[in-house]
Amino acid sequence: MIVGYDTADDAGVYRLRDDLALVQTVDFFTPIVDDPFDYGRIAALNSINDVWAMGGTPITALAITCFPKKGVDFEILAEIMKGGLEVLTLNSVALLGGHSVDNAQIMFGYAVTGIIDPRKVATNAGAKPGDAIILTKPIGTGIISTAIKFGKADPDVAALSLATMLTSGKEAAEIMRAFNVQGATDVTGFALLGHAWELAKASQVTIEIDSSKVPLLTGALELASQGLLTSGDKSNRDYIDGDIEIGSNVRKEVQSLLFDPQTAGGLLISIAQNRADELLSTLRQMYPLAAVIGKAHEKGPHSLKVI
Repeated sequence: MIVGYDTADDAGVYRLRDDLALVQTVDFFTPIVDDPFDYGRIAALNSINDVWAMGGTPITALAITCFPKKGVDFEILAEIMKGGLEVLTLNSVALLGGHSVDNAQIMFGYAVTGIIDPRKVATNAGAKPGDAIILTKPIGTGIISTAIKFGKADPDVAALSLATMLTSGKEAAEIMRAFNVQGATDVTGFALLGHAWELAKASQVTIEIDSSKVPLLTGALELASQGLLTSGDKSNRDYIDGDIEIGSNVRKEVQSLLFDPQTAGGLLISIAQNRADELLSTLRQMYPLAAVIGKAHEKGPHSLKVI
């Protein structure tokens, strides 16, 4: 085992030989959109993202399904699985089978296995002082999903959030490998700040985030100002446990977005400052809102600083 759970990495890595290792992860969650086909697609990408975040190539998947035997049409489950299979197929991931249980709460996702050269693994521990911190996709999907549940999300805002969640991380992983990126993670349930904190802690650096540079989904800021937050807002603040310094100029609603749990979020990449512009330019061919949102410093009194 060359990457385990001790630094909260996105996936485990197990070396088979000098030039080949397995990347393994599992993820599943409750529905966040109304359309079951879209839910399946998002669940698949969310699971695969953990392999891409390590710089790996996903090859197989096992489905995990929680669905009630009574009270819900099984055609809904069929649509969920069709959506997931479409994404797996598009990304050349073979579905080997899976497991289902009778459960009142619908949940769906995958255990995914990938491969990687063990010399080219990107981990939470790979950030170095002086590195630029790049985010590939905008944030705000959690808040927008909450607004959808309460019927308060504009259709255009909801559609853009869906499109963002369905934007694959495959190209980002390929670009990371080309640039020999050593430090990276994906932004999911622990929000931008939670995952940046994990990167900083594992790398023993302080990461400074410039909140004005963080790309936001259209409409997310307005919805945050209306208090349409997820339960993850508080738990993500608790997760960091005070190991953060937030400037007094950072507005309350912006802070809520920084603590907003994401689904199938972007990759957070750490790279040497002199290569950041080239990497960002390459990423923007596929991820037009990718941005340099901060930098890594020598370890200070807090792991995170937000300005």
